[in-house]
Amino acid sequence: MIETIATAALAVNENLNIQKRRIQNGKSKKRLSLVTGTHGDELEGQYLAYIVGSYLDEHIDRLDGIVDIYPALNPMGIDSITRGVPMFDLDMNRVFPGSKDGTMIEMICSMIVDDIVGSDVCIDVHSSNIFLQEIPQIRMSVPTAPVLLPYAKMMNVDFIWVHDAATVLESTLAHTLNTRGTKTLVVEMGVGMRITKEYCKQLFDGIFNLLKELGMWSGETAPVREPIVSEGREVGFVNSDAAGIFVPCVSFGETVEKGNHIGDVVDPLSSKIVEKVDAVCDGMIFTLREYPVVYGGSLLARILQPASGGTEE
Repeated sequence: MIETIATAALAVNENLNIQKRRIQNGKSKKRLSLVTGTHGDELEGQYLAYIVGSYLDEHIDRLDGIVDIYPALNPMGIDSITRGVPMFDLDMNRVFPGSKDGTMIEMICSMIVDDIVGSDVCIDVHSSNIFLQEIPQIRMSVPTAPVLLPYAKMMNVDFIWVHDAATVLESTLAHTLNTRGTKTLVVEMGVGMRITKEYCKQLFDGIFNLLKELGMWSGETAPVREPIVSEGREVGFVNSDAAGIFVPCVSFGETVEKGNHIGDVVDPLSSKIVEKVDAVCDGMIFTLREYPVVYGGSLLARILQPASGGTEE
């Protein structure tokens, strides 16, 4: 069943409609919400919504509960390949919880929150932007970790990043839902404007494992991996000092030692290496620059340091 959960009038007799698909079977009232499309340049979740929904359709008899799929919270952004909300130049994930008496986007955000609240678990799927590639990971703030970590470990991701809460996070969908009692996991994976099928399949397996653990799924599930958790660890940031083209020489997810050569910034005009880029610490590379054009200060990589000495096993 497809429902319109929020609507607002646009110019020329058009409407902005936010829709969800509800898939329901059995007597259980447990509900899992799968949310994506908050940023118009993040497309991994589009394919994930498709494969989750189609698999549930094929095996509906094995579902006992409700799965709500919200494929596009920012449909105008997806239509125009724009990260934010077109015309308003707004990052939608900086407007929550919104307001029923606010601007059009604030009103839409408020209606979205009202519809998702009450889910047993919400999975908020994001991709990276066009500049960085991210290993499949779940991010959460330190205050929410005691509640969210057990669920995150069921999700078949490679990495769980528990980080200090920043003020800006208070205006995200995940923060709003978590403060209102709806357990919400933020997934980051892949790179902007692309679909990485293997990452989507990895998270697909995690979602059905979570459904199984919630007692909502009686079908078979694939084994899930044990994620690396960042608790008690530092993250090293590798930034460029020079402008040019970044050419990495390490693989995504590789472990390195401090001082290891991980790439070069080259100048196409002079045909010279203008910066040799070295690892700033031991650890695992979980973010790597995808878009090669860089300037001074551009983020090239993030490295998760080991809990105590040495590189990751």
